[in-house]
Amino acid sequence: MRDERGDRRHSRAGSRDPDALLRRAGVRGNPDRDQHFLVDDRVLDRLVGYLPEGTDLGHLLEVGGGTGALTDRLLAAADRVTVVERDPDLAAFLREEFAAEASAGRLDVVEGDALEVDLPEFTASVSNLPYGVSSEVCFRLLPERKPLILMLQREFAERMAAGPGTPEYGRLSVTAGHYAEVEVVEPVPPEAFDPAPAVDSAVVRCTPRDPEYDLSDETAFMDLVRACFTQRRKTMRNAVRNTVHISGLSDPDAVVDAAGEELMSKRAGEVTPAEFARLARLAREVGGT
Repeated sequence: MRDERGDRRHSRAGSRDPDALLRRAGVRGNPDRDQHFLVDDRVLDRLVGYLPEGTDLGHLLEVGGGTGALTDRLLAAADRVTVVERDPDLAAFLREEFAAEASAGRLDVVEGDALEVDLPEFTASVSNLPYGVSSEVCFRLLPERKPLILMLQREFAERMAAGPGTPEYGRLSVTAGHYAEVEVVEPVPPEAFDPAPAVDSAVVRCTPRDPEYDLSDETAFMDLVRACFTQRRKTMRNAVRNTVHISGLSDPDAVVDAAGEELMSKRAGEVTPAEFARLARLAREVGGT
């Protein structure tokens, strides 16, 4: 019988077997707690390579370290890694499993909720996100304007990357696209995880970029986008008028008149991010935001 502790002591970064890590940790994934461990070596080995060319690998952030299969690959590629893990037992396991890397100052394990803890300065993030909080975590990471490689539920990933006029396009698409160029780079089947989730997954690459439009008030822009997509089946004219409790407009009629018929006759799913930005600027000028 193999001494897995000995295997660990002699493991090179990037060589740890995901199934052996699960055995050493003595855990099984719990779907009720959103725990689905990525165990497919081929997928794990590809993730860092999806980072945009020229990405600074000085300090990678991983949200949801689990039993460390991805952590191991990140340590092989990066100078330093910070892992955020909310499960106390798993955080303790990561500190033990990667004790040598932690002692060398190459790994820091932060125990806590990624939505609540203070995140360190990082150069990029590669993470297998828990599905239940993926939206919130994405929108904590995206404003940092750093390269991101994220494993997400496939439907969510496709909505992040969708363009105007497609069924998937929505608030998520506009908001994510405000911060980054978003691409789905690989579909991942349920069999790549233990236990297998009930849905397909996908890897998303977010490459930071400045938007092609100017904004004087980013918060007002986000509020307006959110407001209009709550009534995506209505024309923009009605959506703007009906959602002042979300957008904060004090004179929606003035905004509708200033925007013009072409834009106001569209529905939110047909409006480009640049058009939303123009509308936000008009709202600031005439709508009292």
